[in-house]
Amino acid sequence: MWKVIETTDANFANDIATGVSIVDFWAIWCGPCQVMIPRLDELATKMWDKAKIMKMNVDENGQVPQTFWIRSIPTMIIFKDGKAVEQLVWIQSVDLLASKLESHI
Repeated sequence: MWKVIETTDANFANDIATGVSIVDFWAIWCGPCQVMIPRLDELATKMWDKAKIMKMNVDENGQVPQTFWIRSIPTMIIFKDGKAVEQLVWIQSVDLLASKLESHI
């Protein structure tokens, strides 16, 4: 099983710099965020060779979520070569996320 990468304020820019990435902005206390954990694990297994699947804890990292005006979680942003190209809010299916990622590869 491929792992979801934990990104932080410190390494975020480097993590999304090249290729296609999705970052899930989440918090441990957030119920819908907990629903997304196994889905992101499945997405990472499915898309490991095409895209980076990442998550960022908004309670431990304030700078990047503020930059992208994250107001509700879970929020997932798809990046291509360091630029935000799509944003999804709330619980999403693995198939929808995979399809969205594929459209940017």
